[in-house]
Amino acid sequence: MVQFANLPSKSKDSDSGNAVKMTSSNSSDQETPNGSTRDAAEEGHTKKRKRKHKSEKGSKLNGSHAKRRHSVSKPARDPRDEASPVRPQKEIAGTRSPSPVIDFDGLSRPSLGTRERKEETPEQAEARLQKLAGAVRTILECVGEDPDREGLLGTPERYAKAMLFFTKGYQENVKDIVNDAIFHEGHNELVIVKDIEVFSLCEHHMVPFTGKMHIGYIPNRDVIGISKLPRIADMFSRRLQIQERLTKDVAHAVMEILKPQGVAVVMESSHLCMVMRGVEKTSATTITSCVLGCIEKREKTRNEFFSLVGLNRR
Repeated sequence: MVQFANLPSKSKDSDSGNAVKMTSSNSSDQETPNGSTRDAAEEGHTKKRKRKHKSEKGSKLNGSHAKRRHSVSKPARDPRDEASPVRPQKEIAGTRSPSPVIDFDGLSRPSLGTRERKEETPEQAEARLQKLAGAVRTILECVGEDPDREGLLGTPERYAKAMLFFTKGYQENVKDIVNDAIFHEGHNELVIVKDIEVFSLCEHHMVPFTGKMHIGYIPNRDVIGISKLPRIADMFSRRLQIQERLTKDVAHAVMEILKPQGVAVVMESSHLCMVMRGVEKTSATTITSCVLGCIEKREKTRNEFFSLVGLNRR
């Protein structure tokens, strides 16, 4: 019974002790009213130091002091395995190309008669041939010849067929020639096809000029089938041309179709209009060039191309 009697006294003592502690803590709080803000500031500085330490640690790992991982940790991926980006065909078909050379349907500077010739029926093609043959007969008469003599009887029709072949580029489409022969290879160095033989007709006198063309480009991961470059050159040369425009036509067409980093085209040719007539210089050659993109901006790359095609000869 004595023990039970002492219990309340102990609880009172403990309560009094707790009260003393609470009063002491309250008094300490009252003595330092800015203590809580000081503690919060110290915690904020500590967190900032930790974040800064983590960021410095991450920058070291990503920088020159990064630990080298084993190659077996993650298999290497060949960039050529990635699919080529799909070109929006609907937008191309519905709008004009930004290139000054390629029209929205793949023709080059189409005139009124270009579309008629490309879309004509067999009957219309035969009528065109006979009309052209009649014009050749008139030319023969005008130069003082007899179109009815034995050697010239078939000349009007033969020349008409030959002229339609010389100008068959008017019936060809750039997109049909390329035929989606664009491949994703991840290549970014110079690709050059040189010494492409070119035959064209000067639009000023309608006499031939012949020579060689060199086409180069720096891919932007995509490459084109190499046979397509001579075909593009043939398409534009099989029209009434001047060499300056022909060179530019081919360069802009490659730039438009392939979207490379840069394109360079150089052409060397001899013009019969200044060999058979006019100044009559048989050994004179004309060189024209067109450079676009990074090849135009970088002198070192431009000189490399000219050297590889043989224009920096000494």
